[in-house]
Amino acid sequence: MPSDMEIARGAALEDISKIAKALGLYESDYEPYGRYKAKVSPHILSRISGRPNGKLVLVTALNPTPAGEGKTTITIALGDGLCKLGHRAVVALREPSLGPTFGRKGGATGGGYSQVAPMEDINLHFTGDLHAVTAANNLLAAIIDNHIYHGNKLGIDPCAITWRRCMDVNDRQLRHIISGAGARSCVSRKDGFDITAASEIMAVLCLSANRAELKQRLAQIIVACDTDGAPVTVRDLRAQGALAALLKDAFKPNLVQSLEHTPVLMHGGPFANIAHGCSSIIATRMGLKLGDYLVTEAGFGADLGAEKFVNIKCRRHGLWPDAAVVVVTARALKYHGNNGGDKLDLDALRRGLPNLTRHLVNLTGLFGLPTVVAINTFSADIPEETACIIDHCRKMGIPAVPTDAWAQGADGAVALARSVVQAANGNGLAPRFLYDDALPFPEKVRAIVQRVYGGADAKFDPQAMEDFARIEALGFARLPVCMAKTPMSLTDDPKRLGCPEGFTVRVRRARLNAGAGFVVVYTGSVITMPGLPPVPASERIDIDDNGVIHGLG
Repeated sequence: MPSDMEIARGAALEDISKIAKALGLYESDYEPYGRYKAKVSPHILSRISGRPNGKLVLVTALNPTPAGEGKTTITIALGDGLCKLGHRAVVALREPSLGPTFGRKGGATGGGYSQVAPMEDINLHFTGDLHAVTAANNLLAAIIDNHIYHGNKLGIDPCAITWRRCMDVNDRQLRHIISGAGARSCVSRKDGFDITAASEIMAVLCLSANRAELKQRLAQIIVACDTDGAPVTVRDLRAQGALAALLKDAFKPNLVQSLEHTPVLMHGGPFANIAHGCSSIIATRMGLKLGDYLVTEAGFGADLGAEKFVNIKCRRHGLWPDAAVVVVTARALKYHGNNGGDKLDLDALRRGLPNLTRHLVNLTGLFGLPTVVAINTFSADIPEETACIIDHCRKMGIPAVPTDAWAQGADGAVALARSVVQAANGNGLAPRFLYDDALPFPEKVRAIVQRVYGGADAKFDPQAMEDFARIEALGFARLPVCMAKTPMSLTDDPKRLGCPEGFTVRVRRARLNAGAGFVVVYTGSVITMPGLPPVPASERIDIDDNGVIHGLG
């Protein structure tokens, strides 16, 4: 069986100009980055604004195993399948982070014959977007410390600086550091790094509809408090112009293709467990205008990415999905049904079905979305497992479609595509947000814990309540919340699998992301700088004397 990389390397890709032309783009609308990648100008949105929107299809999943359940693979396959049926489909994905690429999960370009390419470029430096976000984040950190060094006219309290540095690899050693140590001319203070995907600048990039909004939201970022407790912003430091300049090219969506030449807009890379987990709004809007169907994914399970997609991204920009697809594997159901143990049988799969049920009830009941289950099949699956999943979903009135996308590409996803077309064929759905903007922050959190996770309550540490009170006093009480939570469980404990009941989620603290326009709520032991696993993916990655990379994916 060939590897993902071997399959990708053997594919005959189209020149990116052909992909752009098929989308209806002019040569002046995009800038090629080699033969197979391009940056698309945001200005095309004004030219195509009069076109009707295509159907918006959101791909999500149940709570995954540590290896993931192939959500990106199914997203790409669905786009390919729609094109095979004669529809104009566009796929919108997040960009991979070097953290998972060299860490536990590996690359994030799909798999088998349902990949986006060129996979080596995309999984490594791509067009430099994440590097640009890293540079902008760390320039801002340098500006803050430089301002203090040169007299501190704003009266910044060094102990009240909330802006952290970032980098795009997993490095637990940098979670907590002392900066300025040993330098008499600098203020020594506690500091730390987050991963780039968690930077507020990443969220601002992804949630800004145009450059004017980008600069405005960068300016609103709060980086510290002064000695009187008043917030200090990027605008106070007059840094928004320099940050926006560093993001000049990163703001343009990237155009690539699947192995079957479906156009893919890859742009932005926020994680869903510590950020809002969706690709950029500008790529979404482009895809909706350029295609009959825009297929996009939200990170991890529906308790994280899908909830944030509707309650943050859709709330901000007036969007709403026409249909949802939930990716499920027999492996994940057995994993949940046996509490992560090694004995994985049909009885374990049945015990794991309540986890899937919870996500389906949320999407259909809470959000009112027509929903299809995509059963991502593997060669080790047995027919009884697939039949069990199909029967369970049928009893809920939800179609479940076996999808062999890894081995068959578009051919393995045509049945799924037909089912999605049928589900999305309505006249438009009215948004059903989970909570009202005016609700106090603790009640917004409780609404998510009780109605999405199925928990009994949320318990708030004193620090969290102090944070909420301060944020409300600053005038940001109407913002949505972005839950930072483990993706492995519906609870805040990654070891509590399945579909627990009666649990309480611990909220430790909250952080105002005034530029991004949401409040990050930290639960359990979730962290914003991951560490590498005992055997990181980096150990299998190499490059030979001819410059050919091996081991990605």
